[in-house]
Amino acid sequence: MTLKTTRAIRASRRLKVDFDVEIAGVATAVPEHALPQADAARRAKHLFPGLADYEALFRNTGIEMRYTCQPAEWYEREHGWEERTEIFVHQALDLLEEVARGAVCAADIEFKDIGAIVVNTITGLSVPSLDAKLMNRLDLPASVERLPVFGLGCGGGVAGLARSARYAQAMPGAHVLFLTVDLCSLCLRVNDPSMAMFVSAALFGDGAAGVVLRNTKGTRQASGGRGRIIATRDHFWRDTEHIMGWDIRHDGFGVGLSPDLPLLLRRNLKPAVQAFLDASGMSLGEFNGFLFHPGGAKVLKTVQSLLELRRDDLAYSWSVLRDFGNMSSPTALFTLDQALKAGASGPHLMAAFGPGFSAYFLAVEL
Repeated sequence: MTLKTTRAIRASRRLKVDFDVEIAGVATAVPEHALPQADAARRAKHLFPGLADYEALFRNTGIEMRYTCQPAEWYEREHGWEERTEIFVHQALDLLEEVARGAVCAADIEFKDIGAIVVNTITGLSVPSLDAKLMNRLDLPASVERLPVFGLGCGGGVAGLARSARYAQAMPGAHVLFLTVDLCSLCLRVNDPSMAMFVSAALFGDGAAGVVLRNTKGTRQASGGRGRIIATRDHFWRDTEHIMGWDIRHDGFGVGLSPDLPLLLRRNLKPAVQAFLDASGMSLGEFNGFLFHPGGAKVLKTVQSLLELRRDDLAYSWSVLRDFGNMSSPTALFTLDQALKAGASGPHLMAAFGPGFSAYFLAVEL
């Protein structure tokens, strides 16, 4: 069966589930500084006058608002590793604490009930790791297992959730807290007038998300559960390191973003999706909705066309893109949060992409 012929089918059976794991609570957060897209475009033209003719990039992103961890004026000056790192650690911990408390509250548990904590990021470094520093802010048990994750990029929200689900599956009766934060705005370099930097200035914002997963093996699914994990799968494309990554220089991380990304997806995404469906015993038509990482309007349009979806099928992705921009790893979890708040139900397919170049898939029943 092709993706096209199965798209019209709606779920009429109980899907096979690979996990005894439910979503118990979800929380999201953004920093305090709002950045309207029109203001971002004006500032980018001032910073990169040689690229001012490409201002239409900002209008074509599908973004209206983003949020940054520093006031807009801060980004108009050069900043080194030391200053960026200090701000990253402080701001990231504040956001992580907020979403951790929110997710635990939504799950109706206490921090003492957490058996493991997984913390993902790509936009800054901290040693001790962010999860270790959170231990001094949250009443987590001293025996909690900690797993810091770095390097998954925009795919880190879905990939991190998938790995946390596997962690939870191995811990009967336990709760796993997955947290992810990216402060993409700190990676703007005013002394780098490249097209990749100009594009990133049009797309990226800051945010964090948290999810509590509950192992339900041997028990009835808790009435407060927000959904259950069905299946996960990764897909790696060889020789694609140039597509996305960090350009690391004396003043910090700077985005490396190839214009070949949409072409790569057009050529290779459909077989990767089909491989996930085949491995999970599902068809595309069995999904009631699609929670794809909104990397930008061009990426969403490419996905929509390739999988022959309607714009409404990706409504939560378009909504998050409009209101928050691309926050890297947390963004896909913002779409999950919006779907839950809107009362979405049934199987949903989550997907995100990251450096490597890789795709990460996760099926969840809400």
